[in-house]
Amino acid sequence: MIACLGRIVRDTDAESKTADDVSSISKSLDLQGSIETGGITGVAGKDFGGLYSVKPLALIKPSGAEDIARVIKAASRTSHLTVAARGNGHSINGQAMADGGLVMDMRSTAENHFKLLTVNGSPYLDVSGGALWEDVLTRCVSRFGLAPRSWTDYLSLTVGGTLSNAGVSGQAFRYGPQTSNVTELEVVTGKGEITVCSETQNPQLFFGVLGGLGQFGVITRARVKLQQAPDMVRWIRVVYSEFEKFTRDAEFLVTEKDGESFDYVEGFVFSNNDDPVNGWPSVPLDPNHEFNPAHIPKTAGSVLYCLELAFHYGNSDNPSTVDTAVNRLLGRLGFEEGLKSDVDVSYVDFLLRVKRAEEHARANGIWDNPHPWLNLFVSKSDIAKFDRTVFKKMVKDGIGGPLLIYPLLRSKWDDRTSVALPEGEIFYLVALLRFVPKGPSVQKSVAQNREIVKWCVKEGLDFKLYLPHYQSKEDWERHFGNKWRRFVERKARFDPMAILAPGQKNFKRTHQP
Repeated sequence: MIACLGRIVRDTDAESKTADDVSSISKSLDLQGSIETGGITGVAGKDFGGLYSVKPLALIKPSGAEDIARVIKAASRTSHLTVAARGNGHSINGQAMADGGLVMDMRSTAENHFKLLTVNGSPYLDVSGGALWEDVLTRCVSRFGLAPRSWTDYLSLTVGGTLSNAGVSGQAFRYGPQTSNVTELEVVTGKGEITVCSETQNPQLFFGVLGGLGQFGVITRARVKLQQAPDMVRWIRVVYSEFEKFTRDAEFLVTEKDGESFDYVEGFVFSNNDDPVNGWPSVPLDPNHEFNPAHIPKTAGSVLYCLELAFHYGNSDNPSTVDTAVNRLLGRLGFEEGLKSDVDVSYVDFLLRVKRAEEHARANGIWDNPHPWLNLFVSKSDIAKFDRTVFKKMVKDGIGGPLLIYPLLRSKWDDRTSVALPEGEIFYLVALLRFVPKGPSVQKSVAQNREIVKWCVKEGLDFKLYLPHYQSKEDWERHFGNKWRRFVERKARFDPMAILAPGQKNFKRTHQP
């Protein structure tokens, strides 16, 4: 349909100017999708974090890449309008917002691409940037018996959204992040140009967009590597009282060869007490099993550590064969005897495990609480120091949600992408995934996050924010380090007027390219 933004009557001069911009854009847009203005844009002015709220000029539901290109070109003809691509609204700090600008709901493009391809004998999927990973999973497994190789923990995220950051989970030690598992993208640049790119075709755009925080273009299609999907998963949790043993075993598992380790390796920190959210009860996988604190050594401190593991197998595999393989791998680890929990679930159910947690949280009314999350990559060389100060002191009583920690391998990442990483082969993802009730505790959590980051900087830790959000150019320069110049050059090349992703606050909108 042809959609039009009508003139909005405002009282102030500034608002009148905005209304003029809207009227001007209305005349130039001929969208197949729709534009929504007024109160209905509320969803575009907030995100999962619940920490920020802004009012965009309009929420646009594009039909595809052509509509997105028209919107960006129209914004470029104004002096100040910006454009933000919004996936499923799971940003924490307003990264997908556009204050007074145009927000594009990428979910409206979800069904545009879904095609199985075979390239040089290997399976790939062409999928829309606005598709949810959970839909990619269920459709690929049910239709083809195939699945992407690398995931995020939570799958109600869009393909384009995670590729604009990195996309990590417990498979990343083997296959790399999701950004290492795509071979081609269709992108609408900040100039409004629809461009197909890959390692060999427009490579600067391809690698720039991957992990590029939405700064160089909007991902409208991705070609994702697939593999045979297993039928079942043995899901295991084992507990450690000593951080050194926990990290030793985690690093051992992620550096073993394929076939000599588990298929998924993650971990988390929990309080050494009976708190139902932050303590012992958060560990057992089977609700009918209780955590037995009698197995905790007397020398244990204020926090404990849990390795979370998964072993893939097929329906035709003999149960005793699976047991033998799992026990052989577990026998090489130094976890506390008696503190092991495991269940067998389908592969799809395992990957949708956080979806089940979401359903439970929604039923309890806590899913929509603010989420002042903090995600970091911390170098192996500094992770013990981080443990001593942050885990054992700052957050020893818990954070009201999961506190993840697990190792990743730099060699599985491509340095040509825009993602900033610590030095060294092994580094850790640390994620403080807080669920905080509305009120003073929100700002208290935000302040603690800032305190942690400030401490990391002061102590000279080799770390990077994952899903970064900074307010100053100096902080962004420090974040990217020697990659900052390349990042700026890519911005000048692909979005010279800084129209895209204003919520990241790393570039100011300019009048001329």
